[in-house]
Amino acid sequence: MRWWDIDAVLELEKDLFPEDAWSRGMFWSELAHARGPGATKRYVVAVDEDRLVGYAGLAASGDLADIQTIAVTRDQWGTGLGGRLLTELLRAATAFECAEVMLECRIDNIRAQKLYERYGFEAIGFRRGYYQPGNVDALVMRLTDPSTSVQGTEING
Repeated sequence: MRWWDIDAVLELEKDLFPEDAWSRGMFWSELAHARGPGATKRYVVAVDEDRLVGYAGLAASGDLADIQTIAVTRDQWGTGLGGRLLTELLRAATAFECAEVMLECRIDNIRAQKLYERYGFEAIGFRRGYYQPGNVDALVMRLTDPSTSVQGTEING
């Protein structure tokens, strides 16, 4: 993801997460730490022809990574794009030498939970009222050794 992707990312963000969409400033802040030798973040986009159809981001700190976001346009649901984006984040976590990857997922987002489970994430707890202003709980999930979840997978495009 680069700065010129932010407008399209914000459109998708507002469509998928209307109550708790990230702001332009939040994305700029994340991208500020995604380049150079001291980078601690990795943000990727998926483009179909000239249209942004997905994005994802990860933050690393020490041996722990945290998936910040994954989003895919509704017309791409069920195509495997979310899995390809997740694979890229797990590769980044491995490159950052992270031993564990954590994430929060809306308790009502069963589709995303099933995706994470397929990649080896396990539910370890809840964060009550995590998503605001809707006061929706988050399921906390953890993956140990992200390198084993991406062995033998290939990303095309």
